[in-house]
Amino acid sequence: MASVESVLVTIPAVKSFIVRCLTAVGAKVTHAQDMAELLVAADLRGHFSHGLNRLELYINDLKNGLTAVDKAPEIISETPATALVEGNNILGAVVGNFCMDLAIEKARKVGIGWVVARGSNHFGIAGWYTLRAMEQGMLGMAVTNTSPLMVPTRAKKATLGTNPISVAAPARNGDGFVLDMATTAVALGKLEVQHRKQEPIPHGWALGSDGQVTTDSADASKSELLMPLGGEEKNSGYKGYGLALMVEVFSGLLSGSSFGHHIRNWKGSDSAANLGDRKSVV
Repeated sequence: MASVESVLVTIPAVKSFIVRCLTAVGAKVTHAQDMAELLVAADLRGHFSHGLNRLELYINDLKNGLTAVDKAPEIISETPATALVEGNNILGAVVGNFCMDLAIEKARKVGIGWVVARGSNHFGIAGWYTLRAMEQGMLGMAVTNTSPLMVPTRAKKATLGTNPISVAAPARNGDGFVLDMATTAVALGKLEVQHRKQEPIPHGWALGSDGQVTTDSADASKSELLMPLGGEEKNSGYKGYGLALMVEVFSGLLSGSSFGHHIRNWKGSDSAANLGDRKSVV
């Protein structure tokens, strides 16, 4: 393992850095602030794969014109309990906050809120949104599809995303339950972190360039072939595959966004992501 020097940075300093980086490539200040809150929360909760580790992705998409900077989410259609939102290709955290807040508003009025969005982008940790519902004393659920990174059971190519699921529920005395998980064995960022640390990955996380299970973090980061939650078929990896497909139905197909292998590649793409996500509140 390479020697790494630890440096303590204050939370306000990190947030300021993120805002400066994003506004430098055209993001609105309010949009950049939404992203800063999200990324710092991810790192503070131990999701290092989705904190500052993801900042470069957002910067590049803004810089290359793959994420819009001058638009806002809009409601396409709605009922008292449901809504379809067009994200207009802006930063995922802005779309995610808008949808969850809308779902909370509807749940407060009629008991339940169900909001789906299309035209969104990578929205960070799913738990960020369900926590917003829990803080209002409500049950929250959030799912989203992502670029194809999962190799389904008995397959050879990545056709589904990490497709995370989060559920949060309040409890007594300020306590609560928060589930935030990928439907792959791990998120891609976990491979990236291990690669940066020059450490191997556990068996069952990913396939290498030869299509076989690997523990080489460098090979896994290059191939980007994640295994479903559970890993190999003998370890019930098909259950993770099934959960990912469920998320695809609720977020991608239901919203009318891109889905499955039709979503752009994770890196090196020249097209918009057009991701779908769903927020539910009771």
